Amino acid sequence: MEILANHPAFLGEDIDLQNKDYKKILYIVRHGETDFNRSGVVQRRGVNTDLNDLGRKQALRFFEAYKAIPFDKVYTSTLKRTHQTMEPFIADGLQWEQHAGFDELDWGENEGKPYRSDVVQSFTAVTDAWTNGQYDVRFTGGESPLEVSKRQLEAIDHVLSRENEKQVLICMHGRAMRILLCGLLQIEFKHMDSFIHQNTSLYTLGYDGLRFEMLTFNSLAHLED
Repeated sequence: MEILANHPAFLGEDIDLQNKDYKKILYIVRHGETDFNRSGVVQRRGVNTDLNDLGRKQALRFFEAYKAIPFDKVYTSTLKRTHQTMEPFIADGLQWEQHAGFDELDWGENEGKPYRSDVVQSFTAVTDAWTNGQYDVRFTGGESPLEVSKRQLEAIDHVLSRENEKQVLICMHGRAMRILLCGLLQIEFKHMDSFIHQNTSLYTLGYDGLRFEMLTFNSLAHLED
């Protein structure tokens, strides 16, 4: 992705936050693994699954790696896989707020279906349209990137309005995370797949009052032995 190709965070290098003066730092993490993730079933806004055993271990590893950061708030989607991923922080006393703006994209009629050939064809047709700049295209009964971005930016406006919350943890979902990162970094949605992710992947963004800067790209350091 040319727009990020020379950025230190895109190359896997964390930026020294001590030398930056940000009004807010957002730590945006994808939820831990579920059985639907493992088995290849479409799991988006309309499917409310639990973490599996591996997902809970990933959540605990993330907590152990980042519990020393003085977070002011944790925001999650309304889906319980994000609640369960952040449960160690919440149990430790971190203030928690749910916001539907951080929910996953709704995949409509494909929700809960395995990735068999007809679902894959439907998926490919829609995502190809997005790559070609048709951001209003959606699955039948689902959402488009433009619709998702609208509710996400409402959620981010809410987060930015809380002046006493400087270091903020946000737990959300894979496709929604890609759309959010494009929106915050002012990158066209056709590049969203450049923001790779795995379960409990972490992206960190700094906000200086005018714009967002990517500080950490897809970090999985907490899962490394």
